[in-house]
Amino acid sequence: MTSARSLRIDRIACTGEGLCAELLPELIDLDEWGYPTLKDRAVPDQLRTHARRAVAACPRLALRTGRGRP
Repeated sequence: MTSARSLRIDRIACTGEGLCAELLPELIDLDEWGYPTLKDRAVPDQLRTHARRAVAACPRLALRTGRGRP
């Protein structure tokens, strides 16, 4: 059994590049100013690879994934 994963955005570090929303549109939208908003913090098993890719691509390291409850 795998543990649940969740996404977090550091809103202070984020500069609104939008790469996360391009790489993970299933879980991330952009607001009217181009900053990410999470549709759902819980990362389904089938999206874990995409979530890791989005976290790694963030130029400001503002997107994180962690274990535990969303």
